[in-house]
Amino acid sequence: MLLESLGAVSPWCHHASQLSLRRCLLGALVLGLCSLLLSVYVVNQSSLRGLLLRGAPPPPRPTFQCRSQLDGGLRGEPSAANVHASSAQLRLDPRVLVFVETQFSKLGKQICEILEGSRFRFKVETTGKTLPVLTNLDKGRFAVIVFENFEKYLAMHKWNRELIDKYCREYSVGIIGFIRPREDTYTGAQLSGLPLYMHTNMALKDYELNSLSSILRIARAGETFSGSLPGEDWTVFQPNHSTFVPLAQARSQHDDIADGNGPHTTVVQDIGKFDGIQRVIFGNGFGFWLHKLLFLDSISFLSHGKLSLPLQRYLLIDIDDIFVAERGSRMMTHDVQALLEAQQQFRKLIHGFRFNLGFSGKFYHRGSHEENRGDDMLLAHAHEFWWFCHMWSHSQPHLYDNVTLLETEMRLNREFAKKHRIQTDSGYSVAPHHSGVYPIHEPLYDAWKKVWNIRVTSTEEYPHLRPARLRRGFIHRNIMLAEKYFQMYPDETDPIWMNPCEDKRHLSIWSSSKSCEQLPKFLVIGPQKTGTTALYTFLTLHPTIASNHPSPDTFEEVQFFNGKNYYRGLDWYQSFFPAPKNGSAPFLFEKSANYFDGELVPQRAHALLPRAKLVTILISPTKRAYSWYQHQRSHNDAVALNFSFYDVITANDHSPKPLRELRNRCLNPGLYAQHLERWLSFYPPQQARATLMIIDGEELKSDPVHVMNKLQTFLAITPFFDYSGSLRFDPHKGFFCKVLSQSNRTKCLGQGKGRLYPPMDIRAEKFLKAYYLSHNVALSKLFNNLRQPQPHWLKEDLSRG
Repeated sequence: MLLESLGAVSPWCHHASQLSLRRCLLGALVLGLCSLLLSVYVVNQSSLRGLLLRGAPPPPRPTFQCRSQLDGGLRGEPSAANVHASSAQLRLDPRVLVFVETQFSKLGKQICEILEGSRFRFKVETTGKTLPVLTNLDKGRFAVIVFENFEKYLAMHKWNRELIDKYCREYSVGIIGFIRPREDTYTGAQLSGLPLYMHTNMALKDYELNSLSSILRIARAGETFSGSLPGEDWTVFQPNHSTFVPLAQARSQHDDIADGNGPHTTVVQDIGKFDGIQRVIFGNGFGFWLHKLLFLDSISFLSHGKLSLPLQRYLLIDIDDIFVAERGSRMMTHDVQALLEAQQQFRKLIHGFRFNLGFSGKFYHRGSHEENRGDDMLLAHAHEFWWFCHMWSHSQPHLYDNVTLLETEMRLNREFAKKHRIQTDSGYSVAPHHSGVYPIHEPLYDAWKKVWNIRVTSTEEYPHLRPARLRRGFIHRNIMLAEKYFQMYPDETDPIWMNPCEDKRHLSIWSSSKSCEQLPKFLVIGPQKTGTTALYTFLTLHPTIASNHPSPDTFEEVQFFNGKNYYRGLDWYQSFFPAPKNGSAPFLFEKSANYFDGELVPQRAHALLPRAKLVTILISPTKRAYSWYQHQRSHNDAVALNFSFYDVITANDHSPKPLRELRNRCLNPGLYAQHLERWLSFYPPQQARATLMIIDGEELKSDPVHVMNKLQTFLAITPFFDYSGSLRFDPHKGFFCKVLSQSNRTKCLGQGKGRLYPPMDIRAEKFLKAYYLSHNVALSKLFNNLRQPQPHWLKEDLSRG
């Protein structure tokens, strides 16, 4: 019926259908032509841009002028830097004491940021009624004192002011202060107690340094900063005593004070003639860039060179993505010529300077005709630059889990370099987007070593991109992040592995095959000989809790954060934990009993696992020390077999090294409060009740079901597991063991666990009670601060002490 009705169309309808068909065909043709033109435009827009630019003048070049240079070279030698180091035997720590108005004040933060970026140690205090301890025995704890608000120093409580001034005179310590902006304008106002007057809320211009000042070191006199200075809230100084010497001066933008438009002192030095204390006072903050240099020079001068930055600088300018740019934005011959001329300018100031070019050979000759000529000109002058591999196709290494593919990429770039006679034997490389450098992608390091023998790389991502002042270097698998860095800071070779999921930039350059779910959610940190192995066994009975795979070297313990395993990197650590399946992951934990007293462990653990919970088990430190000694005897340790327990714990610093080492392993882990405080300095004590669980080791032994119930609540884990049917007391062993579900029999820990030891020597017990008394008192206070109940053994030890 449908066919019949279609066939019975009237002539008018037939004519209309033909018109519609023609219109459709015409519309399709027009649409196709538009699509074709659009495609041609999109594909060749850069070529069209190149055609438009052809014949156009080259882009303008930046110009600058420095009056200390003449005809492109230096006008004579630069002025010699002042030497601030003193031959006097000064009893001072190289440290700065900073007094801020509040912890949030802007200038105070800027002061701390400058000190932090300069690697100067400092302590921050809020200006108030109390002072920090200024001395340690016969040594001063601070070489310089900085006041964010100098007038707060002048108005200090008399007792505190006298203490500060006495300390400065006795230890030759100087003071740096800043005059804060104020709403009211003062003309000729005297600073309290000093023969120094000031004018406030000035607008200044034309800044100069005093060429005779002995403070100048990084900053050098000889130039005038011409033009207006930022802000209209400057304070200038007028001295009325020979103790004050101008360090910097500027002119007023208006003739509004008695001295007319003569130079006004903006930074003044007090050389100590008035009251025996040297000071440097700034009339403005760091809104003007030169004040940062003067601040650093003042610290160097007042600390007698103890807090000084080196004057030698190393400059490396990497130009990545050579040959990579899109058509229309690539280098042409005039760009290459400008690059060569700029390099020549640098060489007049820095002998042997060369730009360091990172190339991706796949994109060679991918531009317009003019841009391809630019490529050829670059290669014709290849011998005048340094070069490094930047991956053949500019690919990001973290996208490759197959090291063979990475090696192929690198070999293609190496063949390109050989073909075009590019020298690439520097041992340096940078990955595109810094991918794979940090967070570490092990295949990149494998391929770098195998193909290029890379020794040095760089990244702006370690430990984070921002703030830049906190960027550091590290060494991984003998590849250094910034070689010169370790000549200046040789103590910073150790890496810190951060959690990639805590930084969006890190996560974007981390392999998608990796997951933060493959990291533990809590750590059992020890200490040794307190019951950690029993707790580990009980935890693995829970259906949703899983631990790491056993280590061939350290059995159930990975021991990542406390030793050489840490240098193997994050990929190595994660390989011990099961990967998530079907979008779900077990509740992972790691138990390493020697984490508890490891000095670097809390910092390392918090960097990688900032949200992890901590579980520790404590027993009487006396009992723990004796248990460790007996443990060593059972393992045929020669020292433990040849010396009594009393001889071991009473060994002095003149005893043989093996004896001292055993003494330390017996005694040091029992300093519980000291080690817990270290952990709490990284894991916030304000959240300690939610972060740290301290288990009474005696309760774990006598009533493990109750302890495991409390632990499950602390971990907030689901489902809640009933341990009462899985743990049973074994009278033969003397402690609880797990119940095998199939046979209903108990399976206990091995013979090495739960041994009965001979009674402790009464002399040793008495010595340990006295030795641990003060530490147990500190532990008791810590329990109170954490609002956690004190274990019975602690109360007993304190009552007997």
